[in-house]
Amino acid sequence: MKKHIPNMITCCNLISGCIAIMYALYGEPKMALCWIIIGAVFDFFDGMTARLLHVSSPIGKELDSLADDVTFGVAPASMVFHELMVIDYPAEVASFSEYIPFVAFLIAAFSALRLAKFNLDERQTTSFIGLPTPANALFWGSLLAGMPKMIENTGVWALPVLLLLIALSCWLLVCELPMFALKFKHWGMKGNEVKYGFAIMSAALLLSSGIIEGFWMVIVLYVALSLIIFLSGKSKAE
Repeated sequence: MKKHIPNMITCCNLISGCIAIMYALYGEPKMALCWIIIGAVFDFFDGMTARLLHVSSPIGKELDSLADDVTFGVAPASMVFHELMVIDYPAEVASFSEYIPFVAFLIAAFSALRLAKFNLDERQTTSFIGLPTPANALFWGSLLAGMPKMIENTGVWALPVLLLLIALSCWLLVCELPMFALKFKHWGMKGNEVKYGFAIMSAALLLSSGIIEGFWMVIVLYVALSLIIFLSGKSKAE
């Protein structure tokens, strides 16, 4: 029985993702985001449980990737799909506007690629290369749950903005940009300056903007800090 506990938790992640997809397609982004967050909690505890019980297995790893793509790939893609269904389209694209929302599912495809790369890439033990799928899902979930009216009220600009964000999101998932992980080997300040700084700035954003509305800004901050660290390290090496 003990060896099945982590896989049961992983299945709870997958089921949470399925519920999030249902809410997304019914146009309830806040509930969809809620279930994505619940899935993220299960995702955190399945690996921890496997390590504590010493029951890690190849099937658990494969199941985890499948669940993650449902919760952090298909669910946010479904939220974007619904948003693309309800925005106003310019007259120039009206003739094929019914097909445009399906572009959203590129997020699910690139999330699957990201997870496959992560499983095979031995460089990502203490940090990430490319945007983690949970961070990408939280970006989309927060943006669409917290600011749907702002997007819809941009009129003809809503479509190009969303398409540009989809393209950027997909690229970030599979790019070679190193991104720091919030894993602490010790709790001292030395060596953890970026992590503590990120935590303080994130808390300030969430307190000032609200948890739902602020999460997408936290992810933007995370990407920006990772890019700054990468570019500064590259300039020093040169």
